[in-house]
Amino acid sequence: MPETTARTVQTTVHGRYCVRPFIGAPAGLLVGCHGYGQQAERFASDLEAIPGVDRWLLVSVQGLHRFYTRAGEVVASWMTSQDRELMIADNIAYLRAVIAQVRAEHASVLPPRVPLVFIGFSQGVAMAFRAAADHAGGCDGVVALGGDVPPDVRAAAASLPPVLLGRGHAEEWYTAERLAGDVEWLRRSGTDLTVCEYDGGHEWTDAFRQATAAFLARLLAGAVR
Repeated sequence: MPETTARTVQTTVHGRYCVRPFIGAPAGLLVGCHGYGQQAERFASDLEAIPGVDRWLLVSVQGLHRFYTRAGEVVASWMTSQDRELMIADNIAYLRAVIAQVRAEHASVLPPRVPLVFIGFSQGVAMAFRAAADHAGGCDGVVALGGDVPPDVRAAAASLPPVLLGRGHAEEWYTAERLAGDVEWLRRSGTDLTVCEYDGGHEWTDAFRQATAAFLARLLAGAVR
């Protein structure tokens, strides 16, 4: 019998993102990529707890691949290993489209060259790095918590903007060895790197929120010089 073959087809899907209302002119644009099994609204709440984040136009982007938890809650992921390269391309294009739409909708208060920072947690870290590499020359920082620099970015990125890496001492997935590998590669590539290790696991903590606040404040201070 003939062997069954798998094919792919390009299609259009609708993604979901949340924007926190902003009064006045934001000092920068902060775009978040959540972890596996999360959703945009909940991740926005995590980001809103960062001290000083009220100075930023805050966007929380939800992964395109939605599913139900056992409790019936709708959550999402960014991708699986199946058709990995196609999913990476789709996600990069998706984030690019979100940013373009946000900029268009807030053009009256958001100048074209305000600082742009991507922030990712867990599975969303890879997407934050990919989006930063896609916006080469137009991205000002990456905040990465509990996830590593993906191999495709290591292979293709000529340079990256300043990076804040976060890892809890009790973290089981993003191990100390993974962190050390990222630190070595980022420093060798000339990246302005800040590392925050804290007491905790695969989670947001006040210590990392404070480190993120300091990192974002430094980026803003550099932008106004």
